[in-house]
Amino acid sequence: MMQTRITSLFGIRYPVICPGMTYVSNSILVAAVSNAGGLGILAIGHLTVAETRAEIRRVRALTDKPFGIGVALIMPGARENLEVALEEQVPVVNFSLGNGADISPRVHAYGGKTIATVISAKHALSAEKAGVDALLVTGHEAAAHGGAVTSLVLIPAIREVTSLPMVAAGGFGTGGGLVAALALGADAVAMGTRWATSADSPVHAKTKALIMDKSVEETIYNTHFDGMPCRVMQTPAADKATAKPLTLWRAVWRSLEAARATGRPMFGLFSDVFRQGLTQAIKLAFFGAATLQIRQATIEGNHETGVQLIGQIQGLVHDIPNAEELMQRIMQEAEEARANLVAVS
Repeated sequence: MMQTRITSLFGIRYPVICPGMTYVSNSILVAAVSNAGGLGILAIGHLTVAETRAEIRRVRALTDKPFGIGVALIMPGARENLEVALEEQVPVVNFSLGNGADISPRVHAYGGKTIATVISAKHALSAEKAGVDALLVTGHEAAAHGGAVTSLVLIPAIREVTSLPMVAAGGFGTGGGLVAALALGADAVAMGTRWATSADSPVHAKTKALIMDKSVEETIYNTHFDGMPCRVMQTPAADKATAKPLTLWRAVWRSLEAARATGRPMFGLFSDVFRQGLTQAIKLAFFGAATLQIRQATIEGNHETGVQLIGQIQGLVHDIPNAEELMQRIMQEAEEARANLVAVS
């Protein structure tokens, strides 16, 4: 057992978290990670209200351990899904990509805890003022929307400005990485790519095989895919999707195509123009334009047109263990890493 402020805060055995990855962090994977002694975070941003409630209840049927939900507040329907999570009194709420100042008081009212995902010291200070219990600090190496600064620098930089417990994300997937994160000032790690390539993950077998075949260099990081700095796996489809910036009209058209393909109501995109303002609605259109390609790669194993969100740690993924096996391996590697440090000293 490795106890840190994060394990104490959330009542978990190990300081290892599965973040809320769209299409990946479903009830089965989340429960498996929590049962293995970590904290699984259920991705709900892409779900309907009914699906969100069903998935939360399915997690509870599969585990009696703590778990959380992750919601990107920019996504259509995010606030409605968040309301469901609050009604269900989910133990941990992790929010990102939006102002969550109203969330912590409501979660604390039923005894829950909150995590804010941040990529800078400025974001961390804002989250602290909003009363969050912990930070998920996402470095440049991460899949999807990591920041401009690598985890090696970002973690200690944010530790300088806040005393909140921190979960380090971006470049973590081994026990040695866990020990390094703790040394830098974090209290736990989130391992997105590594959990996505576990036996309990819903990621398609073809995609898991492709992840294991890729090196740490084979990713692309720019703003062309969904309008925000985003890291994806390098493939011919990704090369094409990130070759040039999206125009607004192309982003809106692709968003509508994604809405039709996934069965989501198209009016939600336009209602957000009035609810969030034009600037936020434009960001949402760009984000929505990427969702269909993400699903194609992640769930369908289609890499002819699909694009896979992935972290640089993909180059260190060589097998597909189940959650319990992976957790025990991580902790064994961490013990070995700490022993090596003592031996060197």
